[in-house]
Amino acid sequence: MGTDLHELLRSLRVWDPEVTELRPFDPATTPDEPLPLFTEWFAQAVAAGQREPHAMSLATSDADGHPDVRIVMLHGADADGWAFATHATSRKGGQLAARPYAALAFYWSALGRQVRVRGPVTAAPAQESQGDLHARSTGALAAALTGRQSEVLESVDELARASEAAWERAQQEPDAPVATWTLYRLRPDEVEFFQGDERRRHVRLNYRRRDGAWAKELLWP
Repeated sequence: MGTDLHELLRSLRVWDPEVTELRPFDPATTPDEPLPLFTEWFAQAVAAGQREPHAMSLATSDADGHPDVRIVMLHGADADGWAFATHATSRKGGQLAARPYAALAFYWSALGRQVRVRGPVTAAPAQESQGDLHARSTGALAAALTGRQSEVLESVDELARASEAAWERAQQEPDAPVATWTLYRLRPDEVEFFQGDERRRHVRLNYRRRDGAWAKELLWP
């Protein structure tokens, strides 16, 4: 007999105290802007042993308004916004060209925390995008050189051949350009910080940009 999905779901536990520490969170002590708090929570997630804390969901929509989501890596966060990168010719690159607005979500299960970010997205200049690519690993460059992201693949053998050639070039030319590689920045209109609570009294602090300044508000869980 096959696996019973519903039985599996019922057997799972959320925020097992053996692996999750639900910490107190007092919104009254938070900074006036979201970035310092994000930086603090990110560092705490790393210290708590959260695996791949820089992994985040990126939600976009196409020209018809149909949503899409995938996991990407955070490349940085500063006063200019939260940064990520992809090919401009990829599915998400095309969606961002059609509708330059997106949302991000981080989930750090080790602390029962989420951070949600949304706002307009802009592409960095080509020189900066290439600098982002060449600061990464040889494997990242090889993957970028392989290209054709989101296109239909005829066979795994075709991918293997293209990948082998890309790896060879990446090793021989560590500064090889990839014209489609683009660094994007999301400048947030809203940033929400969610701290889970064992009695389900979750604390949700939302920063909302108003007239160039940040306002804070609490949300019902």
